[in-house]
Formats: sequence, C-alpha cells, structure tokens
Amino acid sequence: MLTPEDAHNRDLLAQVHPPTWRNPVASGRYNLVVIGAGTAGLVCAAGAAGLGAKVALIERHLMGGDCLNFGCVPSKALLRCARAAHEVRRAEEFGIRVAGSIEVDFAAIMERMRRLRARLSRHDSAERFRSLGVDVFLGDARFTGPDTVEVAGQTLRFARAVIATGARPVTLDVPGNRSVEFLTNETIFSLTELPRRLAVLGAGPIGCELGQAFQRFGSEVHLIERGTRLLFRDEPRASDVLQGQFQREGIHLHLQTEVVAANGSELTLSRMGTTSSLVVDAVLVALGRRPNVEGLGLEQAGVAYDSQGVTVDDFLRTTNRRIYAAGDVCSQFQFTHAADAMARIVLRNALFFGRSRHSALVIPHCTYTEPEVAAVGLTVAEAEARGLAINTLEIPLSGVDRAVLDGDEDGFALVHRRRDSDRLVGVTLVSSHAGELIGELVLAQRAGLGLAALSEVIHPYPTVADVWKRLGDAYQKSRLTPFLAGLFRTLLRWRR
Repeated sequence: MLTPEDAHNRDLLAQVHPPTWRNPVASGRYNLVVIGAGTAGLVCAAGAAGLGAKVALIERHLMGGDCLNFGCVPSKALLRCARAAHEVRRAEEFGIRVAGSIEVDFAAIMERMRRLRARLSRHDSAERFRSLGVDVFLGDARFTGPDTVEVAGQTLRFARAVIATGARPVTLDVPGNRSVEFLTNETIFSLTELPRRLAVLGAGPIGCELGQAFQRFGSEVHLIERGTRLLFRDEPRASDVLQGQFQREGIHLHLQTEVVAANGSELTLSRMGTTSSLVVDAVLVALGRRPNVEGLGLEQAGVAYDSQGVTVDDFLRTTNRRIYAAGDVCSQFQFTHAADAMARIVLRNALFFGRSRHSALVIPHCTYTEPEVAAVGLTVAEAEARGLAINTLEIPLSGVDRAVLDGDEDGFALVHRRRDSDRLVGVTLVSSHAGELIGELVLAQRAGLGLAALSEVIHPYPTVADVWKRLGDAYQKSRLTPFLAGLFRTLLRWRR
C-alpha cells in the first residue's frame, strides 16, 4: 500500500489505516455519516462530534486523504528541501562562498519527507478520531437507500450524511510499448532514486511545483504543456514571471505540445503538427483530477452526479435532501483550505438548519513555486467574461525595499477594482511567501473593504507586505484629479 516499507511508512499506516483495526458495531441512528476521511470528512466528523452528534466516519484507504498522504504535506516537504539546495547555489550573490560542488542526497530528502508525514499523521489518525467519540469504519461505503449506507457488512442508518470522497489524478493512456514509469502525485512520493531525466505532463500547480523541485534536485526536467503558458488559470503576467524563472533554472519548456506515443523510454511529442522525440527515465502525469463517485451507490440514494462530481446546490445539499457533499468530489476549488471551509458550511446547514452559502466563500489559491503565485478573486479574463468594468493597479516588487534587499524583486502585486469604486475584484501576488501574504487581501475582500482601507494599514518596515499599502496609496493618488489638485493648492495658499 505504501512504499518503501520502512519505519516511517509503517508508522504512517499504523495511524491512518491500522492493519489490526476493528470496526465498531453500528447501533441506532447516526446524526451524521461521513464518507471519506480527507480534509472535508475529518472536519465534518470532528466538528459534529464536538457538538454532541452521533457520528460515523468511513474511509476505504488512508485517513488524511490526498493532502496528508499524496498532496500538500509530502510535496511541501520536498519543496523546502529544493529551496535549500537553490539557496546554497545562490549563496555567492550574497557574498557567501561555498567550497566544492553541491551534493543533493535524494534518498535523505525522501526519508525526511516520510518521517515528517508520519509525524503529522497523528492529527488525522483513526485512534484520535475514536477518542473524539467518532465511530471509525475502515472499508468501502455504498449507499443502499436514501438514508442507509453499508460498510464491511454492516448497515448504518443516518439522519444526515456527507459525501467527502475527494478526487484522484487523471491518468494518461498513450499508444506504444513503454518501459518508462508513468507517475502521478499518488506514486511520485514513493521514489527513492532521483530520475536523471523527468518529463512532467501539465503545467498546472502540481506540475510546476514538482517540476521546479526535481530540477533543483538535479533532474533534467522537461515540462510539457498543451496550452500556451504555465498556470493558465492565473494572470498571464504571473505566467510570464514564472516562465522566466524556470528558464533561468534550466527547465526545458515544451508549450503547445502533447505526448502522442511512448516506446521504451522514448516519448513522441507533437507540437503544431510537427513531431519530435524525447528520451526520459520517468514521467510525472499532472493533468488534473477526477472526482471519486464510482462504487458509492449514488443511484440508490437518489444523488445526482456527472463527470464533474456530485451535484450540489449553493447550500452543498445534493438531490437527496438528507445528503450533502464537500471538498474535491463536488467543487471546482480543489484545495485543502476550500474543503475545510465547505465542511464548516455542511455542519451548519446539515445539523442546525443553517443557510450558509458556498457562493459566499472568498477562496484564495497559491502555487508554491519560487516565486509563489497567490491570488484571490477574478482575473482580467474572468472579469471581462462577467461584463465587469474594472481598473487595474500594479506595483512591481522592484519598488518594494524588502524585496530588493532579499534579492527577490522579479514579482509584482496586482489588484483589479470596480471602475466605479475601490472595491476589490481580484488580486494576484507573485513573490516569495505570497501564500502567507495574500491573507490580508482575502480578509479585505471578505469584509468588503477597498483600496482606500489598505492605505491605512501600517506594516512593519521593511516587509514585502508593505506592497499592499503602496497599492492603496496608488489608488488614493489616482483620485487626485487636476481640479482637486488645484483646489488644494488654493486652499493651502490661504492658510499660509
């Protein structure tokens, strides 16, 4: 189930799918049955049990879901190591001379990741949730009616249920007799040897983050993308900055390109009708994710679904009024923090007749490359598609003192506001630690605060966060029309 079979993975398994686990005996009716023990399911189960509800939690694979086992946790452990390697290589820029060559111990990097993942798994463990009063069932769940679900030979009755089964990586089937391994985020963290040549298919967040990391570890990375740019959901300016960084680091970019065949270790690439070949040692497929809706008996429960996932309304209720859904299985926002927020909506609406709406959430996202790309709200293209009239303000990080001092001045901060007010429509920050810095703008957008309010916030000097105040100041300056400037000059002459 987990490889390699070392002490860390055995520890992880003991927490998230204990080999000797005995399911409880179901009795009575549950207030809430939760199917899936990823982020959304765990938040639902812990929250409901903490409020006094009788809760059952069902997981067929590993508790903690994708985030703990194959996503956020292991990937960010690797990114930290990759950043350390890159900082050593940059040391001479800061007057630090490193004698000799830099050696990256990939096996040690992966061992560190497994150790930290196992350590963090205690928060998501079966034993911890049992201690919270949750009945934890390990096994495949299947609805057998509108208010019943079966697991491991037992039938559980419920007043409410939530589907939180998440999503899985899209796979790629290409013709040919390949010998090279096609990896996904569910298998790449099992590597113990560094691939000398790695092809990454897809330039979304997963492809960009891991592509940059493996290049920094010493792989020859080829990033292959069908579209015209990296991170197609973000602002084009962000893509440009990241593309420049990747090229400086030596990543080979193949845009408007697809893999059409694989024979042995040779990939056949097609770009605008022209084919070429590429020899690699491994392939990471990062082409998106598919919701886990199969085998759940959704038809028996009267729950509608399609290729995009379970169908929900704005209250996250399915077509069966007893059953809700949260997380990747029903949302276009496939982020851990979005799953957490959606689970909280489900708790209010399912257990306490709440009317919280999914559409009211302000959900940021961040790609943890270097520099990071963080955003919240709409891009220019999305605003235009909705017919919103906007004005845009941008501050380059080369104008922010801390970014200059840190040697990280290639990024920028950009805001879109409504043309008739200072209300925020969308924000993008390309910077080191952008994910840490975007929260201030998420709060501003959630609270309905505009750019004028940003100019009043005092940040410690020098910090990169001061870029938000600079944007607020730029907005205030834009309001100073020639007429107002003349009026102020006249007033101040009278006050001499």
